Formats: sequence, structure tokens, C-alpha cells
Amino acid sequence: MKSRLVGMLLVSLVCIFATASGHAQTMHPMGSEMIMTKPAVELEMTMRKLWEDHIEYTRNFIISALAGSDDAGKVAERLLKNQDDIGDAIKPLYGAQAGMKLSELLRDHILIAADVVNAAKSGSAGELEAASKKWYVNADDIAVFLSGANPNWIRAEMSEMLHKHLEYTTQEVVSRLKRDWVGDIEAYDKGHSHMLMFADMLTRGIVIQFPDRFKS
Repeated sequence: MKSRLVGMLLVSLVCIFATASGHAQTMHPMGSEMIMTKPAVELEMTMRKLWEDHIEYTRNFIISALAGSDDAGKVAERLLKNQDDIGDAIKPLYGAQAGMKLSELLRDHILIAADVVNAAKSGSAGELEAASKKWYVNADDIAVFLSGANPNWIRAEMSEMLHKHLEYTTQEVVSRLKRDWVGDIEAYDKGHSHMLMFADMLTRGIVIQFPDRFKS
């Protein structure tokens, strides 16, 4: 049964390519080269910290949940707090309602991720398939929200980035279920670099949208 579930997870993946870490202004084709003023660098550091917390506590939850560790619940609480932190970070720019909406969408992202992990662990193929479908729908909902808030966050690009995040996360779950520790580490490393790239894309979009707030 476990091998069949692993197979289902693998089928849900598209071809995963390695993404090098670095700043979004050198990797994302949005506009000309951006001058990183001190306020822009501070924003970049904040966004990177928030999204690094996202990827790191997601990994911690995967490890704890699949191992049946007693700390899984507390790790989940901390991971959910990170979604509130990300929403709070955009409130000064987009308003309290937008910040709460983003937190709500990201909390759903985490709760569905927990369903995916738990379904894979328990051996429920039906629950796994349903959770995986909801996960991708939620990713597209986040992309719709982001593109609606900032015209520099292109919907298709946001969806692509978020889907890739799900793929790397799924690969971590697959690898751990197979006890493929090398594959597990590789998936996390790629996912970590990818998440930093996503954070930088968000920073770049904000700086371009609000140039007066990020003057030197």
C-alpha cells in the first residue's frame, strides 16, 4: 500500500529542475535592473526571513509528522504563526483586510499540506488524492490574490512558482516515505533555493509598485 501511495505522489509531480539561489532581480525578467536602496534591502531581508521560516518549519513538520513525533503539534502551531506573520508584513502596504486574506489563504495551504502528509502516512489513497487536488487549487487561489494586489506579480508566474513549491515539498514526503535520505535532502535544498527566489520576486514587485517608499 505504501509503495502505491508513493507512486501516486510521484505522478503528481512534474519534472523538477534545479534552481540556483540568488536575487530575483537577476533571475526574473520583470523590468530593468532594480537599484537596491537601503529600504529595499531591508524589505528583501524581511521577506527572505519570512519565507525561509515557511520552508524550514514546513520541513520540520514533515519530519515530525511522518515520524509520529510528539512535537508535531507544536511545530504545526509555529508554522501557522508564520502565515500570520507573512500576512502582517503586507498590511502596511496593502491594508489590514488584504493581510488577513493572505494569512487565511496561507493557513489553508498549511492545513492542506498537513492533510497530504497525514493521508500519505496513513495509507488512505482517496484522502491523499483529494488533499492533493485541494492543495493545487489553493496555490492558484494565492496566485490570483497576489496578482490582484500587485500588477508586477503576474498570475501565471505566481502559480508556476507556487506549484513548484508544492512539487519540492511533495518530493520531500515521497523521499522520506521511501527512506531515500539523499533524495529528501536534495528536494529540501532545491525547495529552499526556490523559496528564496519567490521571496525576491515578491520584494521586486513591491519595490516597483511603491517606488516612493523605497527611495534611498
